[in-house]
Amino acid sequence: MATWDDVRRLALALPETSERISRENTQWTVKDKLFVWQRPLRKPDLAALGDSAPHGPILGARVEHELAKQALIEDNPDVFFTTPHFDGYPAILVQLEKIGAEDLREVVTEAWLVRAPKRLAQQYLAENA
Repeated sequence: MATWDDVRRLALALPETSERISRENTQWTVKDKLFVWQRPLRKPDLAALGDSAPHGPILGARVEHELAKQALIEDNPDVFFTTPHFDGYPAILVQLEKIGAEDLREVVTEAWLVRAPKRLAQQYLAENA
């Protein structure tokens, strides 16, 4: 079971990452570009999801594109999901209490790589191959 402390540790370990609070929720950015964030479900989300709406902490994370988002949902629908709010937007929602440590690391790192400046991402990959 992952926690916000795990997200914080993983995100802040990545180069040029910072943490900020917006609307009482924590966000992590690289060079002012949001890559992972706390994303509690809102009333429209709950209405759209109905009885299948998950409980517990929800992490929002950028993904490379819609195909990556759909692949994550299909591969592990118990952990990954989306709402109509994110239709057409390259981001995934993650049930934090259901994701394992290694999968969380991958989600946070991939989100960072999508949003980091190209040179910074390439440098990170070269140093961490």
